[in-house]
Amino acid sequence: MILNVVLLLIGFVALIKGADWFVDGSASLAKVFRVPSLIIGLTIVAFGTSAPELAVSSTAALQGSNEIALSNVVGSNMFNLLVVLGACALFTKVPCGNDVLKRDFPISVINSILVLIFSASSVVFAGGVFHDMTAQAGIISRIEGAGLIVLFVLYIIWLIKVALNNKTDESQEELKPVWKCILLIIVGIVIIVAGGNMVVNSAKEIARAFGMTETLIGLTVVALGTSLPELVTSIVAARKNEVGLAVGNVIGSNIFNLMLILGLSAFLNPVAVNVASFFDLIVLIFMSLITYVFLISKKELNRSEGIVMILIYVAQIAFAIVR
Repeated sequence: MILNVVLLLIGFVALIKGADWFVDGSASLAKVFRVPSLIIGLTIVAFGTSAPELAVSSTAALQGSNEIALSNVVGSNMFNLLVVLGACALFTKVPCGNDVLKRDFPISVINSILVLIFSASSVVFAGGVFHDMTAQAGIISRIEGAGLIVLFVLYIIWLIKVALNNKTDESQEELKPVWKCILLIIVGIVIIVAGGNMVVNSAKEIARAFGMTETLIGLTVVALGTSLPELVTSIVAARKNEVGLAVGNVIGSNIFNLMLILGLSAFLNPVAVNVASFFDLIVLIFMSLITYVFLISKKELNRSEGIVMILIYVAQIAFAIVR
């Protein structure tokens, strides 16, 4: 137990340092290529911070443990929306531009609804199945997984076209060489992933010692652990006044999780959806709509809204533990 606690602390330190270099490299690369930081956040940063989810869910799929694959994605998206954005709002007001409100956030919500529809494809409403949270509610097939991957590729192509058509003004500050930006990004993400793995593995052992189930571990410990890169990276970005990176990281990571990671997991091995995960998807959509209302009301998140979002997440986790 003591060794796991030590590894947990070392992992957190690695996450923070890796995120610092990763944000510096990403922000500098955006300035070099005169691309909006939001686009970098939605692509490079989102992909980098989603690497732990990709590794965990695809490995779980290959091993046939798709219960963890789905709960990890859903739990990570809940964490990203409420805790990561909420935590950023504690440090600074988080502005949200029209691109996110009209393009990226709606895509994230639509994807959640699409996955819910796939999950409900064979839901049995009769016979009291919903009284058993471990009962199978549906399945995400290989074809549906392939469809999610195709939609993801189309989304990335769209973002590339947007980036090419929206070059920013030349920066007057001294820019880092491209090789140094890429080195910072690579080294940063390697340290982030290594630190995240240390945190997840040690936290899982601690959780098992307290008798937590695999589904609950997936929804809480694994989801929180694999979302730590998003949390640390977005907070570091917000503190460095790179808010576009912070917001793009969160929304982009959620889209990566739903379309690429869950799609790949289902393509490798059809994902069985139990009743608990089905309800968690409904909660995720509800949370997404609440966050969207907060963002669209003043086109920014303030500290009080950030606190409310974090409290909503805590209440959801408390419900998941006792249900």
